[in-house]
Amino acid sequence: MALLDATRKGGRYEIVAHPWLPDILRKQTARGADQIWEARPKWTRRELPTGEHEVTALDINGAYLSALKTHLPIGQLEHSTGFDHDRRRAGVHLITPPVWEHEDVLPNPIGSRDEPGPLWVTEPILRLLLRLSGPKYGLCDPPTVHESWTSGATEGLLEKFRVALKDARDRAIAEGDEVTLEYVKAMYSKFVSTLGESNYNWEIYRADWMHIIRSQAFANLWWKAHRAYDEGLMVVRAMGTDELHLVGDWRPVFPEGRGVTEVKVKDATPSDPTPTPSMKPDPDAQQAREASQRA
Repeated sequence: MALLDATRKGGRYEIVAHPWLPDILRKQTARGADQIWEARPKWTRRELPTGEHEVTALDINGAYLSALKTHLPIGQLEHSTGFDHDRRRAGVHLITPPVWEHEDVLPNPIGSRDEPGPLWVTEPILRLLLRLSGPKYGLCDPPTVHESWTSGATEGLLEKFRVALKDARDRAIAEGDEVTLEYVKAMYSKFVSTLGESNYNWEIYRADWMHIIRSQAFANLWWKAHRAYDEGLMVVRAMGTDELHLVGDWRPVFPEGRGVTEVKVKDATPSDPTPTPSMKPDPDAQQAREASQRA
């Protein structure tokens, strides 16, 4: 928080650190969750074509760090009804999502959701759906927006904060300083996780920011999956904020390295050469791979 304050000196906008928040952004029980759907992806391709394929698991570097660049509401959220989306504002929106007809090749932009009907989504997810429904992509119908809680917003609210952390991360990698690298990672991870109802951060109380930043990380991963698909790669899995599994020559599409604009290889394994009705991983094999990676 001290770093945030230092990077905000001379900033154009004053942060409202403890605004009143609507009930949808408050936990329903002491150990429960609020009503916001972050659209976390948990998608696996149903089947692969016949033949043997090498599946490469890529790790997206600094997912939450990159997600700090997102449209954040500056002040207290205000209620509105109807579709009239104002790109100068940001917040959370009650929508009926469109039907997604591309589940066989790309994950649903709203994540893995079993229940149909309206749900509260964040600004990055609404903007993702609106963009995908536009003339450039035409992948779905526009979502129906029923009501919103928004405030005037800017995409650069945390930009100096993000750049300071990115520069420190880059220096640590260049100098081989793994201690500083892990410290920087902990800084931005803890910042995001304690923005909401947390006993570890009393200086700022913005559950809306927490959800928006997380959702921006998920939206960023979705766009990487789409880019891979658009470049002729086969998308096999998209998970969480930073895991993307592909078949094909991915290096011309995604530069390899440890920078925030680069990716790392987690694993590369040949698939079963026979077609399978499901790509669900074997639990024992998955646990063994995870244990190997931790070691």
